[in-house]
Amino acid sequence: MMKKNIIGLTCISFCSYALTGALIIVTGIILENVSKYFGIPIARMSNTFTFLNAGILIAIFLNSWLINIFTLKKQLIMGFFLTIIAIWILMFYHTIALFSLSIFILGIVSGVTMSIGTFLITNLYKGSKRASILLLTDSCFSMSGITFPIISTFLIFNHITWYWIYPLIGIFYLIIFILTLNLKFPKLTYTKIKNDNYKNQWNISIILLSISALLYILGQLSFISWIPEYVIKSIHLNIIQSGKLVSNFWMSYMIGMWVFSVILKYFNLKNIIIFLTGISTLLMYIFNHVHSYFLLQFFIISLGFFSSAIYTIIITLASQQTKKPSPKIINLILTSGTIGTLLTFIVTGPIVKHSGFISALITSNILYGIVFLISLINLISTKKI
Repeated sequence: MMKKNIIGLTCISFCSYALTGALIIVTGIILENVSKYFGIPIARMSNTFTFLNAGILIAIFLNSWLINIFTLKKQLIMGFFLTIIAIWILMFYHTIALFSLSIFILGIVSGVTMSIGTFLITNLYKGSKRASILLLTDSCFSMSGITFPIISTFLIFNHITWYWIYPLIGIFYLIIFILTLNLKFPKLTYTKIKNDNYKNQWNISIILLSISALLYILGQLSFISWIPEYVIKSIHLNIIQSGKLVSNFWMSYMIGMWVFSVILKYFNLKNIIIFLTGISTLLMYIFNHVHSYFLLQFFIISLGFFSSAIYTIIITLASQQTKKPSPKIINLILTSGTIGTLLTFIVTGPIVKHSGFISALITSNILYGIVFLISLINLISTKKI
């Protein structure tokens, strides 16, 4: 495949993660404004945003079969027109039912697009370079986490209606659409596993990695989604400061990905994920127990940096379970992570309603601790095989 074509396909992968990141991350920033706009309590409104996460989950779950029906190019082109329809509904038809429909469509589109982006990277690159490029791809998710909280808080601060953020997010899909029309896409295939011992290792590792992906994403998004409300209502910071905390998390997350894209070449992935999940659990615990704005900034930046490579390492470890990367295995991990996304407000909404915002953050901390323990179990279990 020509180098120019590979660069273009890699750019599509980058934009696919940026698109999904923007859709997910702005939720915590605009949540209160949307709830006031529709006259709905914030806990109920958080459940409405589950339609976005449900759309992402359904799309990722089905996409390993969709690639056998529609080519990647056709999926991306259809996704572009669905994005236009969804944003049009958001901006011009202001009922809660149509809002739910439009964010569900956006969820479907972003889920399909992100899974295609992951498939492309795992098929275009091999070995340690695959891990490095996956980290760079995932850093685009973080780049949205840096820019869109700032953009969202700017719009809110200047009394611009929340739905204007969605056309700005749609720019990512416009770039994907333009690139798609001018590129050739690879055919995705996978190799069946024949060796019994290898098959056994696949079962143990994939199950543990899938559980880790679910709990990690649930913990991360529960934490980052409720930070704005927590620091405003419990620590009495303003909306600009709360947005800056979220933005700082994703900025350090992105920088961490760049750093680890180099570092991971020299370390065993199963060992380093234990270190990263352990220190991330500790940093989140400290964040949940300080009230100084300076200390909150310091610990959230540290948390973003050290947790940045965890999800990508999980995907990379899964992709290494077969000689050639399998779309079905990659999709299983993405599906597990997306179930974590789906459960974000389903799990934490009732917790916030009955026990307050800090309880949601403590729940996230516990989930990180469980991922740390699973990483230990995965290392021990695979050494015994």
